[in-house]
Amino acid sequence: MLVVIGRIGRAHGIRGELNVDIRTDEPDRRFAPGSSVVCAGRTLTVRTARHHGGRLVVAFVEVADRTAAEKLHGTVLEALVDPADTPDDPDEFYDHQLVGLEVRSTGTDAADRVVGTVTGLVHLPYQDTLTVDVDGREVFIPFVTELVPVVDVAGGFVTVKDVEGLLDPTQAENAASDLAED
Repeated sequence: MLVVIGRIGRAHGIRGELNVDIRTDEPDRRFAPGSSVVCAGRTLTVRTARHHGGRLVVAFVEVADRTAAEKLHGTVLEALVDPADTPDDPDEFYDHQLVGLEVRSTGTDAADRVVGTVTGLVHLPYQDTLTVDVDGREVFIPFVTELVPVVDVAGGFVTVKDVEGLLDPTQAENAASDLAED
């Protein structure tokens, strides 16, 4: 199974090095010299990886110069991962582990209720966002502990806090129009 680990930015220098926007919580593992990544359907071998000015700069054996590096700008880097593998940190998850999980909402009453299913994950610059199917609507939920306090992959569910407008955007719009009337 392929897992997104980064996106190639601009070329760095003239020797084929590339700036990489990291999309993994395990960059030292995924970009270790000698490791392989998949880029636009072809396999690349990491020659070197170093941090420079807050960015990861990576050189691949198969990318010899700046011209070759510039052709890769904007492409996604993926790693081949065994579906049974899990990240080293118990609070981290691979996308495929989350897709299909039942979404439960918990409110002031102690009982959880099933509200939908996780359909995907959107990796944004500052936080990840769960995409959830709620009665045929696609709802986006910031994947932060304050809103998603429980992730139980073995149990097959995530728990989402019952915040007005989070699962039903019409409630948020009504709340916004109610505020405008005041």
